[in-house]
Amino acid sequence: MNTITTKKPSFFKGLTGQILIAMLLGAVLGIIIHNSTDAEAAQSFSGKIKMLATVFIRLVQMIISPLVFTTLVVGIAKLGDIKAVGRIGGKALGWFFTASFISLLLGMFFVNILEPGVGLNLSNIDLASATEVTAKTQSLTFENFIEHIVPKSIFEAMATNEILQIVIFSIFFGLAAASLGTYVKPVINALDKTSHIVLKMVNYVMKFAPIGVFGAIAGVFAVRDFQELAITYFKFFGSFLIGISSLWVVLILVGYIFLKSRMTVLLKRIVGPLIIAFGTTSSEAVFPKLTEELERFGVKDRIVSFMLPLGYSFNLDGSMMYMTFASIFIAQAYGVHLDLGTQMTMLLVLMLTSKGIAGVPRASLVVVAATCGMFKIPIEGIALILPIDHFCDMFRSATNVLGNALATSVVGQWEAGDENEIETTEII
Repeated sequence: MNTITTKKPSFFKGLTGQILIAMLLGAVLGIIIHNSTDAEAAQSFSGKIKMLATVFIRLVQMIISPLVFTTLVVGIAKLGDIKAVGRIGGKALGWFFTASFISLLLGMFFVNILEPGVGLNLSNIDLASATEVTAKTQSLTFENFIEHIVPKSIFEAMATNEILQIVIFSIFFGLAAASLGTYVKPVINALDKTSHIVLKMVNYVMKFAPIGVFGAIAGVFAVRDFQELAITYFKFFGSFLIGISSLWVVLILVGYIFLKSRMTVLLKRIVGPLIIAFGTTSSEAVFPKLTEELERFGVKDRIVSFMLPLGYSFNLDGSMMYMTFASIFIAQAYGVHLDLGTQMTMLLVLMLTSKGIAGVPRASLVVVAATCGMFKIPIEGIALILPIDHFCDMFRSATNVLGNALATSVVGQWEAGDENEIETTEII
């Protein structure tokens, strides 16, 4: 009897393998350009090669708004009532704020234990480079924070990819649709089909991921002397890696507590999105792909479509850890003493001010700069971390993806359990 054997596709023919190769080639090319050309030529090359990453991210951004709107409205309509939305929303926000608090605490713990800012030489800081970030802190007030949450126009929110504003509108739209019952079923069916079309577009867009990652990595290494950065910022970056690694350990352990052996399956599912986020320093770039992978993992589409948009606005674990770490690092560098009470107050301020700014470019740095201003820490200290920020951003973007994947999966499992209990009760 002849047996037919199916040959598994090679790892390097898959998307994950291609992205890893692209990262390596991009780093090599960037280092060669940096070492063989003058600074002006390297800067010009970096600007041009980064266009590959810009094109890829813009391709992803063009489908985020329709994807969030269609999937969230359909998800809420399928939930059926306000009670279900409130129940899942309550679980989601409970998880998000707990995870954020733990992330902030970890950042505060490691920056105080390792003290990377103590004894730092401040003589060679490029203050001009911080101007772009510090200028944005002027608009980061409580009033602007509230205005940023509520959209004045859904079309404006979609045009600028303001995820939280789209979420607010979609929740109202979805609840209104659910209250009208079968009358609006054709509209919900149309949106459901639209969401599937957009998800199909994701497959096409993701084929450009290796090219985008290649451009992003090559552009950075072309203008940064990696050896010089490693020596100058060894203590800061090393301390940050210890902190972010500890956060990964905590997240994965929590995942195994709630998901048991399925956590291993989840990690395998999200390897691709993690690497794309790491390479492009954009967790937003993997939003559509992460949606697809979580549904394949077994989380119901209505849960994924409800949880992920909320998570991208409220659950940025890697960014949260970085914010306390960076803020206290700057204080250490300038010799500003912060007692425990002040640091805990800073932690609570960061908890609130960081929510809902996911669409702001370099959002973490903007929040750090604003927080420094509130606590009388020299705001120009943001220039201290700018040279190494891109490499830190790679790790915090990947961590944000892990945190949102975990939150969505756990809440999805809780909901499945609650539904089974309800069904059992009805049968009895």
